[in-house]
Amino acid sequence: MQISKYIDHTNLKPEATRDDILKLCEEAIKYQFKSVCVNPIYVSFARKLLEGSGVLVCTVVGFPLGATPSCVKAFETTNTIKDGADEIDMVINIGACKAHNYDEVYEDILQVANACNGVTLKVIIETCLLTDEEKVMACKMAMKAGANFVKTSTGFSKGGATVSDVKLMKETVGDKVLVKASGGIKDKDTFEAMIKAGADRIGCSQGVNIMEGYKNE
Repeated sequence: MQISKYIDHTNLKPEATRDDILKLCEEAIKYQFKSVCVNPIYVSFARKLLEGSGVLVCTVVGFPLGATPSCVKAFETTNTIKDGADEIDMVINIGACKAHNYDEVYEDILQVANACNGVTLKVIIETCLLTDEEKVMACKMAMKAGANFVKTSTGFSKGGATVSDVKLMKETVGDKVLVKASGGIKDKDTFEAMIKAGADRIGCSQGVNIMEGYKNE
């Protein structure tokens, strides 16, 4: 696969302006990234900017804490799809996962999966907050609910993607679900390590830096 197509070019900063999103989309078109990942308020704006470019629009739901009610996550999902989102990255109910209430984790994901109605769903499990057992169970609940991806991190907690977590997630889901690594991936070497570990998609704000790393070889 073309290197750039692994990348969800991301700006989820709370202070991001329309000018920032314009720059993000221009870069995504130039490098032909798989998608841009933006906060819900910018989905319709990004959709217009990317029209005809082949670059998808990704957005986030229940972000970054995952601590909103499932019905609210489902509403966010429906609303952003109407605005033009092609992919949804949701945050699980992390507290339920920590308490080992895995049925609750499953039901939360399922409500969003149903709202997606076929639109690609990536499930952020926030690996830095979970034990290995909890990571495995979160991945299993995402698979059971019909998610397309499991994703390591929001990038807003105390840690991001690690090679060991990507390997564990890939071992858990096999070929049934894809894996997205995100959080702290800023250069070509880290990017390649995540792909080697089993990541099928990379979420990062440093996509341009990564691509320039290949140009400078």
